[in-house]
Amino acid sequence: MTNEIATRLSERPAVLGDAAQTAPALSQIVPAPLSVSVVVPTFNEAQNVAELVRRLRAILGTDGWEAIFVDDDSPDGTAQLIREIAVRDPRVRCLRRVGRRGLASACVEGMMAAAAPVIVVLDADLQHDEAKLPEMISLIRSGEADVVIGTRYADGGSTGSWDARRVRMSELAARAAQMLLRLPVSDPMSGFFALRREVAEQTVHRLSAIGFKILLDVLSSAPEPLKVREVPYTFRERLAGTSKLDEMVIWEFAMLLADKTIGRYVPPRFLAFAIVGGIGVMVHLATLTFLLKILDFRFPVAQSLATLVAAIFNFAVNNVLTYRDRRLRGLAWLAGLLSFLLVCGGGAVANVGIAAYLFTSGTQWLLAALAGILVSAVWNYAVSNFYTWKRA
Repeated sequence: MTNEIATRLSERPAVLGDAAQTAPALSQIVPAPLSVSVVVPTFNEAQNVAELVRRLRAILGTDGWEAIFVDDDSPDGTAQLIREIAVRDPRVRCLRRVGRRGLASACVEGMMAAAAPVIVVLDADLQHDEAKLPEMISLIRSGEADVVIGTRYADGGSTGSWDARRVRMSELAARAAQMLLRLPVSDPMSGFFALRREVAEQTVHRLSAIGFKILLDVLSSAPEPLKVREVPYTFRERLAGTSKLDEMVIWEFAMLLADKTIGRYVPPRFLAFAIVGGIGVMVHLATLTFLLKILDFRFPVAQSLATLVAAIFNFAVNNVLTYRDRRLRGLAWLAGLLSFLLVCGGGAVANVGIAAYLFTSGTQWLLAALAGILVSAVWNYAVSNFYTWKRA
């Protein structure tokens, strides 16, 4: 046995020598070091991804980059098409998200999956000018900038064929964002930018990931001032498909601003939940008045129906606004409504119990009532957040 072990040990230098001899051959097939990760959020972009990959190949060359497509479970087969491209091109990857949605959060997940020291974010609809990528990447590599923004508003940039109304809305949002940032940035609302990987790592735990404006989120979340440069470009028409922006983008932008200003004190989702609840009180009173004064219902019946109508209203509006990124549809909507009604029932019990206890303990009736309402609101928000709109 001793002789056998000695024989094996004596063979090790020969094995290592063989490996050393094969090392040059292996190095010949190792690709160039990864230097750029391109993050592309997608939803129903099957008609655009192949052309985008073709353009990235033409601009970035054959080696040293990767494209990470983060798809929000597109029903048009976007993820499947990306995987088919990835089978032939290992530089392409697909992250398919199921049960959650949102451009900002998709960008965050893509950036966290990126391996390169330089990360680029751009849309899949080809409205951003990929020809600007070499200049943007060069500014990061040279150390001149931590973040490079593709801007529509600096000299040489343009919003392209936007109508006057859209330009005014965009400029108004940009000015609001500039007040928040207090940085000399012409286009803080841009969805086309590059940044050092370290910037993503330093800001990720501070990000709101609300809505569409991930750049504003990153800039306002940086623990230290960032070196920012801008590269002008002309915003192009979408190649194919339809825009994902709708009227809710204003609401999401407002929630992002709220998070970055008072978010340390009040979570913006709770603020939205409370606003909807306040409107729900008016719905309750309007319904109660209609049932009592117009239909002549008895008060207990009218109060019960008004409570039910207000609860359904609160659920429906919260589903569209407060929990837009976790929106329930179809049968899940009905199950969510039942869950929400049960949660609100518990909140009502908490409301009455706390208010009654405080009142019998000598608290002024108005303060006791407000305390009950606050406890009920916190209960409804916390429990429905966990059960009704739980994360997938």
